[in-house]
Amino acid sequence: MPHTPDLDRLLTPGARFTDEHGAYLVEAHPLVDVVLPTGRVVGCDPLVVTEAEPYTVTVAPGRYPARAWVAVVLREDAEVDRRVAALELVICAEPTTRWEQAVVGDQDVAALGDDDYFGYGVDAGAGTLADPTALAALESWDEERIEEVFIPAELPSSPVPGLITAVLDEATGANIVTVATGWGDGCYGTWIGRTADGRVTSFVTDFMVVSE
Repeated sequence: MPHTPDLDRLLTPGARFTDEHGAYLVEAHPLVDVVLPTGRVVGCDPLVVTEAEPYTVTVAPGRYPARAWVAVVLREDAEVDRRVAALELVICAEPTTRWEQAVVGDQDVAALGDDDYFGYGVDAGAGTLADPTALAALESWDEERIEEVFIPAELPSSPVPGLITAVLDEATGANIVTVATGWGDGCYGTWIGRTADGRVTSFVTDFMVVSE
């Protein structure tokens, strides 16, 4: 079966995970609303790829709450580090009863092998869930402006590592919220939650911090 993370457990404040390296305690941190003028959602590293395709599932244009799910790394019950385990874009507050892999273009989940998944590549340690309008606006920024806004001399480390927010398109309010992607660069998948009657509850990118 294709890989599907245990998001029901991960997206639980106070959830605790352990592996050979220690323990992880999950915290939920509300972020600013993400503005989706088109109702389309793109998952990407915005510092590397601004022309990524949006996911095939769309929602009504509007403002949606975002959450960072942070794994506090514990050693002998003392905090020694913290990593963003997941980035969530909340579409509605109703319970999620199932999860499906978010795909772009002609990607076919049925073609995935065991433990495989579709994901986006990260090369600058940053991840976002944003409207294509915001990413298109970012394309017009020069390198100096990008570095000034998204790569400050000291990135936030607590409570949400790497958290940067910026409005990219003044006309629509389209913005970008970036967080540090788990342990760093890699390939990270996004899953879509649905209610029992099929409505979208959220988009969640799993940064693969905690063990299943």
